[in-house]
Amino acid sequence: MPTAFVLSGGGSLGAVQVGMLQALAERDVRPDLLIGTSAGAINAAYLAGHGAGRKAVEELATIWRGLRRQDVFPFDPLRHLLALAGSRPALCSDRNLRRLIESHLPYGNLEDAAIPLHIVTTDLLSGHEVLLSAGDAVSAVLASATIPGVLPAVQRDGLTLVDGGVANNAALSQAVALGADEVYVLPAGFACALQRPPTTALGAAVQALTLLIEQRLVIDVAQFAGNAQLKVLPPLCPLAVSSADFSHAGELIERAHAATGNWLDSGGPDLPAPERFLSLHHHRGSEHPTDGHGVRPPRHAIRSR
Repeated sequence: MPTAFVLSGGGSLGAVQVGMLQALAERDVRPDLLIGTSAGAINAAYLAGHGAGRKAVEELATIWRGLRRQDVFPFDPLRHLLALAGSRPALCSDRNLRRLIESHLPYGNLEDAAIPLHIVTTDLLSGHEVLLSAGDAVSAVLASATIPGVLPAVQRDGLTLVDGGVANNAALSQAVALGADEVYVLPAGFACALQRPPTTALGAAVQALTLLIEQRLVIDVAQFAGNAQLKVLPPLCPLAVSSADFSHAGELIERAHAATGNWLDSGGPDLPAPERFLSLHHHRGSEHPTDGHGVRPPRHAIRSR
Protein backbone atom coordinates (compact mmCIF):
# COMPACT_ATOMS: atom_id res chain seq x y z
CA MET A 1 0.00 0.00 0.00
CA PRO A 2 1.83 3.16 -1.20
CA THR A 3 2.23 5.76 1.52
CA ALA A 4 2.58 9.44 0.66
CA PHE A 5 3.80 12.26 2.84
CA VAL A 6 2.18 15.56 1.84
CA LEU A 7 3.98 18.58 3.29
CA SER A 8 2.24 21.94 3.06
CA GLY A 9 3.74 25.41 3.36
CA GLY A 10 3.99 27.92 6.17
CA GLY A 11 7.22 29.92 6.01
CA SER A 12 9.28 29.53 9.18
CA LEU A 13 6.58 27.24 10.56
CA GLY A 14 8.02 24.55 8.29
CA ALA A 15 10.03 23.70 11.42
CA VAL A 16 6.84 22.19 12.85
CA GLN A 17 6.97 19.54 10.13
CA VAL A 18 10.44 18.49 11.27
CA GLY A 19 9.09 17.64 14.73
CA MET A 20 6.28 15.68 13.08
CA LEU A 21 8.81 13.82 10.94
CA GLN A 22 10.85 12.92 14.03
CA ALA A 23 7.80 11.32 15.63
CA LEU A 24 6.96 9.42 12.44
CA ALA A 25 10.54 8.18 12.02
CA GLU A 26 10.61 6.91 15.61
CA ARG A 27 7.56 4.78 14.79
CA ASP A 28 9.09 3.58 11.54
CA VAL A 29 6.52 5.32 9.35
CA ARG A 30 8.25 5.97 6.01
CA PRO A 31 6.99 7.48 2.73
CA ASP A 32 6.95 5.77 -0.64
CA LEU A 33 6.52 9.17 -2.28
CA LEU A 34 6.75 12.80 -1.24
CA ILE A 35 4.71 15.82 -2.31
CA GLY A 36 5.86 19.23 -1.12
CA THR A 37 4.69 22.81 -1.41
CA SER A 38 6.49 26.00 -0.36
CA ALA A 39 8.37 25.37 2.93
CA GLY A 40 7.08 21.81 2.68
CA ALA A 41 8.82 21.49 -0.69
CA ILE A 42 12.14 22.30 0.97
CA ASN A 43 11.57 19.64 3.62
CA ALA A 44 10.30 17.08 1.12
CA ALA A 45 13.25 17.67 -1.21
CA TYR A 46 15.67 17.07 1.65
CA LEU A 47 13.97 13.82 2.64
CA ALA A 48 13.87 12.66 -0.98
CA GLY A 49 17.66 12.73 -1.08
CA HIS A 50 18.61 11.77 2.45
CA GLY A 51 15.78 9.45 3.50
CA ALA A 52 13.14 9.75 6.21
CA GLY A 53 14.94 7.83 8.94
CA ARG A 54 15.87 9.20 12.35
CA LYS A 55 19.40 10.27 11.42
CA ALA A 56 18.31 12.17 8.30
CA VAL A 57 15.46 13.91 10.11
CA GLU A 58 17.73 14.95 12.96
CA GLU A 59 20.14 16.45 10.43
CA LEU A 60 17.21 18.35 8.92
CA ALA A 61 16.35 19.60 12.42
CA THR A 62 19.91 20.87 12.83
CA ILE A 63 19.59 22.84 9.59
CA TRP A 64 16.33 24.43 10.72
CA ARG A 65 17.74 25.35 14.12
CA GLY A 66 20.54 27.23 12.38
CA LEU A 67 18.30 29.18 9.99
CA ARG A 68 17.79 32.91 10.31
CA ARG A 69 15.48 35.20 8.38
CA GLN A 70 18.41 36.50 6.33
CA ASP A 71 18.90 32.98 4.97
CA VAL A 72 15.47 33.09 3.36
CA PHE A 73 14.25 36.70 3.28
CA PRO A 74 17.37 38.91 3.27
CA PHE A 75 16.82 42.48 4.38
CA ASP A 76 18.12 45.07 1.92
CA PRO A 77 16.68 48.59 2.42
CA LEU A 78 17.73 49.78 -1.04
CA ARG A 79 16.17 46.78 -2.77
CA HIS A 80 12.98 47.25 -0.77
CA LEU A 81 12.72 50.85 -1.91
CA LEU A 82 13.40 49.91 -5.52
CA ALA A 83 10.77 47.17 -5.33
CA LEU A 84 8.21 49.60 -3.99
CA ALA A 85 9.12 51.97 -6.82
CA GLY A 86 8.63 49.21 -9.38
CA SER A 87 12.30 48.80 -10.28
CA ARG A 88 12.65 45.32 -8.72
CA PRO A 89 10.28 42.36 -9.09
CA ALA A 90 10.30 41.49 -5.39
CA LEU A 91 11.20 42.80 -1.94
CA CYS A 92 13.95 40.23 -1.38
CA SER A 93 16.62 38.51 -3.43
CA ASP A 94 16.36 34.72 -3.76
CA ARG A 95 20.14 34.31 -3.76
CA ASN A 96 20.37 33.07 -0.17
CA LEU A 97 17.46 30.67 -0.48
CA ARG A 98 18.83 29.22 -3.71
CA ARG A 99 22.20 28.69 -2.05
CA LEU A 100 20.51 26.99 0.92
CA ILE A 101 18.60 24.59 -1.33
CA GLU A 102 21.64 23.80 -3.49
CA SER A 103 23.83 23.02 -0.49
CA HIS A 104 21.52 20.30 0.85
CA LEU A 105 20.31 18.43 -2.24
CA PRO A 106 22.48 15.42 -3.25
CA TYR A 107 20.75 15.11 -6.65
CA GLY A 108 20.43 17.42 -9.63
CA ASN A 109 17.08 16.40 -11.14
CA LEU A 110 13.84 15.52 -9.40
CA GLU A 111 13.64 12.13 -11.07
CA ASP A 112 17.00 11.17 -9.55
CA ALA A 113 15.82 11.47 -5.94
CA ALA A 114 15.98 8.29 -3.86
CA ILE A 115 12.32 8.71 -2.86
CA PRO A 116 9.94 9.81 -5.66
CA LEU A 117 9.41 13.55 -5.27
CA HIS A 118 6.76 15.87 -6.65
CA ILE A 119 6.84 19.64 -6.18
CA VAL A 120 3.74 21.84 -6.39
CA THR A 121 4.06 25.33 -7.93
CA THR A 122 1.67 27.89 -9.41
CA ASP A 123 1.65 29.47 -12.87
CA LEU A 124 1.52 33.18 -12.04
CA LEU A 125 -0.28 34.05 -15.28
CA SER A 126 -3.09 31.48 -15.21
CA GLY A 127 -3.21 30.65 -11.51
CA HIS A 128 -3.13 26.97 -12.41
CA GLU A 129 -1.30 24.43 -10.30
CA VAL A 130 1.87 23.07 -11.94
CA LEU A 131 3.25 19.78 -10.62
CA LEU A 132 6.97 19.29 -11.22
CA SER A 133 8.22 15.71 -11.13
CA ALA A 134 11.28 15.88 -13.39
CA GLY A 135 14.02 18.29 -14.36
CA ASP A 136 16.15 20.64 -12.31
CA ALA A 137 15.44 20.14 -8.62
CA VAL A 138 16.75 23.44 -7.28
CA SER A 139 14.62 25.65 -9.53
CA ALA A 140 11.56 23.51 -8.79
CA VAL A 141 11.92 23.83 -5.02
CA LEU A 142 12.80 27.51 -5.29
CA ALA A 143 9.71 28.18 -7.40
CA SER A 144 7.45 26.38 -4.94
CA ALA A 145 8.81 28.52 -2.07
CA THR A 146 8.59 31.84 -3.92
CA ILE A 147 6.00 34.03 -2.21
CA PRO A 148 4.76 36.46 -4.90
CA GLY A 149 6.09 39.96 -4.38
CA VAL A 150 8.47 38.82 -1.63
CA LEU A 151 10.80 36.68 -3.77
CA PRO A 152 11.27 36.82 -7.56
CA ALA A 153 9.20 34.43 -9.66
CA VAL A 154 11.09 31.54 -11.29
CA GLN A 155 11.14 31.19 -15.07
CA ARG A 156 10.96 27.54 -16.09
CA ASP A 157 9.70 25.71 -19.18
CA GLY A 158 8.21 28.91 -20.54
CA LEU A 159 6.17 29.49 -17.37
CA THR A 160 6.44 32.04 -14.60
CA LEU A 161 6.21 29.99 -11.42
CA VAL A 162 5.57 31.01 -7.82
CA ASP A 163 4.55 29.48 -4.49
CA GLY A 164 2.40 26.37 -4.89
CA GLY A 165 0.27 27.49 -1.96
CA VAL A 166 -1.42 30.04 -4.18
CA ALA A 167 -3.06 27.25 -6.20
CA ASN A 168 -3.12 24.02 -4.20
CA ASN A 169 -1.09 23.95 -1.05
CA ALA A 170 -1.72 20.54 0.44
CA ALA A 171 -1.84 18.80 -2.98
CA LEU A 172 -3.98 15.94 -1.70
CA SER A 173 -5.43 15.50 -5.16
CA GLN A 174 -1.94 14.84 -6.49
CA ALA A 175 -1.25 12.20 -3.84
CA VAL A 176 -4.46 10.39 -4.75
CA ALA A 177 -3.77 10.70 -8.50
CA LEU A 178 -0.29 9.25 -7.99
CA GLY A 179 -1.80 6.12 -6.45
CA ALA A 180 -1.25 6.63 -2.74
CA ASP A 181 -3.62 4.60 -0.59
CA GLU A 182 -2.37 6.07 2.67
CA VAL A 183 -1.61 9.78 2.96
CA TYR A 184 0.04 11.48 5.90
CA VAL A 185 -0.66 15.21 5.77
CA LEU A 186 1.89 17.36 7.61
CA PRO A 187 0.50 20.90 7.90
CA ALA A 188 2.79 23.61 9.19
CA GLY A 189 -0.23 25.47 10.59
CA PHE A 190 -0.51 29.20 11.23
CA ALA A 191 0.10 31.66 14.04
CA CYS A 192 -3.26 31.53 15.80
CA ALA A 193 -2.20 33.36 18.97
CA LEU A 194 -0.45 36.51 17.78
CA GLN A 195 -1.20 39.44 20.07
CA ARG A 196 -1.45 41.85 17.12
CA PRO A 197 -1.42 41.67 13.32
CA PRO A 198 1.99 41.74 11.58
CA THR A 199 3.28 45.29 11.13
CA THR A 200 5.75 44.67 8.28
CA ALA A 201 5.06 43.97 4.62
CA LEU A 202 6.91 40.66 4.84
CA GLY A 203 5.13 39.55 7.99
CA ALA A 204 1.72 40.46 6.59
CA ALA A 205 2.37 38.68 3.28
CA VAL A 206 3.53 35.45 4.89
CA GLN A 207 0.73 35.48 7.48
CA ALA A 208 -1.87 36.00 4.76
CA LEU A 209 -0.46 33.10 2.74
CA THR A 210 -0.53 30.75 5.75
CA LEU A 211 -4.19 31.61 6.31
CA LEU A 212 -4.93 30.87 2.65
CA ILE A 213 -3.07 27.57 3.01
CA GLU A 214 -5.12 26.53 6.04
CA GLN A 215 -8.42 27.36 4.35
CA ARG A 216 -7.53 25.28 1.30
CA LEU A 217 -6.31 22.41 3.45
CA VAL A 218 -9.59 22.17 5.38
CA ILE A 219 -11.52 21.94 2.11
CA ASP A 220 -9.17 19.41 0.51
CA VAL A 221 -9.05 17.08 3.51
CA ALA A 222 -12.85 16.94 3.62
CA GLN A 223 -13.05 16.41 -0.15
CA PHE A 224 -10.50 13.61 -0.46
CA ALA A 225 -11.13 11.74 2.80
CA GLY A 226 -13.04 9.07 0.88
CA ASN A 227 -10.33 8.52 -1.75
CA ALA A 228 -7.52 7.40 0.56
CA GLN A 229 -6.71 6.83 4.20
CA LEU A 230 -5.94 10.39 5.28
CA LYS A 231 -3.92 10.80 8.44
CA VAL A 232 -3.77 14.51 9.23
CA LEU A 233 -1.28 15.46 11.91
CA PRO A 234 -2.75 18.42 13.83
CA PRO A 235 -0.76 21.68 13.77
CA LEU A 236 0.49 23.20 16.99
CA CYS A 237 -2.01 25.26 18.95
CA PRO A 238 -1.78 27.79 20.46
CA LEU A 239 0.97 29.22 18.31
CA ALA A 240 2.28 32.76 18.76
CA VAL A 241 5.29 32.54 16.41
CA SER A 242 5.12 34.54 13.20
CA SER A 243 5.62 32.56 10.01
CA ALA A 244 8.36 35.06 9.10
CA ASP A 245 10.28 34.52 12.38
CA PHE A 246 12.96 31.83 12.13
CA SER A 247 14.38 32.28 15.63
CA HIS A 248 12.03 29.78 17.29
CA ALA A 249 12.76 26.72 15.15
CA GLY A 250 14.14 24.65 18.01
CA GLU A 251 11.10 25.32 20.17
CA LEU A 252 8.69 24.49 17.34
CA ILE A 253 10.49 21.24 16.54
CA GLU A 254 10.41 20.10 20.16
CA ARG A 255 6.75 20.97 20.64
CA ALA A 256 5.70 19.28 17.39
CA HIS A 257 7.79 16.20 18.18
CA ALA A 258 6.12 15.70 21.56
CA ALA A 259 2.60 16.59 20.39
CA THR A 260 2.77 14.38 17.29
CA GLY A 261 4.16 11.44 19.27
CA ASN A 262 1.28 11.67 21.73
CA TRP A 263 -1.19 12.03 18.90
CA LEU A 264 0.09 8.98 17.04
CA ASP A 265 0.22 6.81 20.14
CA SER A 266 -3.32 7.76 21.15
CA GLY A 267 -4.75 6.63 17.79
CA GLY A 268 -5.41 10.16 16.57
CA PRO A 269 -4.66 9.53 12.86
CA ASP A 270 -7.48 6.99 12.62
CA LEU A 271 -10.19 9.28 14.00
CA PRO A 272 -12.94 10.31 11.53
CA ALA A 273 -13.34 13.76 9.96
CA PRO A 274 -9.67 14.81 10.28
CA GLU A 275 -10.41 18.28 8.89
CA ARG A 276 -11.96 19.25 12.21
CA PHE A 277 -8.52 19.99 13.65
CA LEU A 278 -7.67 22.52 10.95
CA SER A 279 -10.27 25.26 11.37
CA LEU A 280 -9.26 28.90 11.33
CA HIS A 281 -9.43 30.63 14.70
CA HIS A 282 -7.65 33.14 16.91
CA HIS A 283 -6.90 33.20 20.63
CA ARG A 284 -7.18 36.40 22.60
CA GLY A 285 -6.04 36.90 26.14
CA SER A 286 -4.25 34.27 28.20
CA GLU A 287 -6.54 31.30 27.57
CA HIS A 288 -5.33 29.02 24.78
CA PRO A 289 -7.47 25.85 24.47
CA THR A 290 -5.71 22.66 23.38
CA ASP A 291 -6.39 18.97 23.82
CA GLY A 292 -3.52 18.59 26.29
CA HIS A 293 -0.97 17.61 23.67
CA GLY A 294 -0.36 21.10 22.29
CA VAL A 295 -2.73 20.65 19.37
CA ARG A 296 -6.05 22.34 18.79
CA PRO A 297 -9.37 20.80 19.90
CA PRO A 298 -12.11 19.63 17.52
CA ARG A 299 -13.55 22.17 15.14
CA HIS A 300 -16.88 22.52 16.89
CA ALA A 301 -15.14 23.36 20.18
CA ILE A 302 -13.17 26.31 18.81
CA ARG A 303 -14.35 29.89 18.86
CA SER A 304 -12.56 33.20 18.65
CA ARG A 305 -11.62 34.53 22.07
